[in-house]
Amino acid sequence: MKLLIVLQHRFELWNAPDWFVQRLRQEFPNLEITHLRNYDGIDQEIPEAEIAVTWSLRPEQFALAKKLRWIHSPAAAVHQLMFPELIASDVILTNAREVHGPVVAEHVMALIFALAKNIPESVRMQSKHVWGQEILWNQSPRPREVSGATLGLIGVGSIGRHVAQNASAIGMRVIAAREHTQKEKPLGVDEIYPSSEIDKLIAQSDYVVLAAPLTPATRGIMDVARFARMKPGAALINVGRAPLIQEPALIDALRSRKIVAALDVFEQEPLPANSPLWDSESLLITPHTAGLTDKLWERHYALFSENLRRYLSHQPLLSEVDKSRGY
Repeated sequence: MKLLIVLQHRFELWNAPDWFVQRLRQEFPNLEITHLRNYDGIDQEIPEAEIAVTWSLRPEQFALAKKLRWIHSPAAAVHQLMFPELIASDVILTNAREVHGPVVAEHVMALIFALAKNIPESVRMQSKHVWGQEILWNQSPRPREVSGATLGLIGVGSIGRHVAQNASAIGMRVIAAREHTQKEKPLGVDEIYPSSEIDKLIAQSDYVVLAAPLTPATRGIMDVARFARMKPGAALINVGRAPLIQEPALIDALRSRKIVAALDVFEQEPLPANSPLWDSESLLITPHTAGLTDKLWERHYALFSENLRRYLSHQPLLSEVDKSRGY
C-alpha cells in the first residue's frame, strides 16, 4: 500500500518536516511512503497511491489516481479540492479542522481583547512617544469590557465550537448561526439561529466572528446591507476565508468608522503593499497567523497517525469531509 505525501508551500511551516515522514515510516513499516517536496513528480507517483496527503490536486492528476481511496488535507478548508470528479467519487476526504480549531480560537480571543482595549491604537501611540490616555477615552469606540458583550458566531465547526467555549467562559453571551439548527446546541452557545436569520444575529452582536467554510452559500455573506446592520462600534473578526467578506463593502464600513475589524485572511496573500486595508486605523491585520503554533506538526501527526490506524483496520475516520456540502 502506497502513501503519497506531497506538500509544497512558500511558507516553511506548512511543509511537512522530515521527522513527520520518518516517524510514519517507523510506526507503519509495511507502508510504502513517498514524500515529494513539490508537485513536479506527482504524475509519476500518484497512479499507485492509495492514500495521499496534499493541499490540492488538479482534476487531471486525480484522473491518474486509479488506486486512490483516501485524501487527507492538512488544512481546514478544502474548497480547492471540491471539483466535480472528486465530489462524485468514492474517495474519502478528511481535513485538519481539529488540528487548527483550538489554536485559531485562541487567536480569536486575542483579537477580541485587542479590539476591546484599543491595543492597536496604544501601539501606534507608543511608537510616537504619545501618552494617549485621554485620546483613547475620547475616541470611538472607547475601551470596553468583554464580559457581558454579545458574540455573534457565523459557523460552528471546530473553530466556532472552541470560540464559543472560550467566550462563554469569560462571561460573553454567545449566539450562533448555522445551516442545521436541529443539531444539538454546542457547549457555550446560548442561542442558535438558522442561516436565513444571520441578519438578526448581526444586529445584536458586539463582535461578529466569521468561522464558516467557503461555499456558494457563504461567499460574500458580509455585504453592504449586512455591514449597515452592525451595531455602531461593533467589531468584525474574520478567521474563516477572505471571500466571506465583500472587500469593497468592508473598506467603506471602515472608512466611515462605524465599525472596527480584525482580519487574518485575505483575497490575495501576501496582502499587496498598495491595498487600502493597510492604512485603515479601524482595522487590525494579522498576516494569516491564527493557526500558527510550535506544536503544529505534532498535532498533525497525532490526527493523521490515528486516522491511518483506523484506515488500516477499516474503522471510520476522524474529521471526514461531507463532499456534497464542502466541509
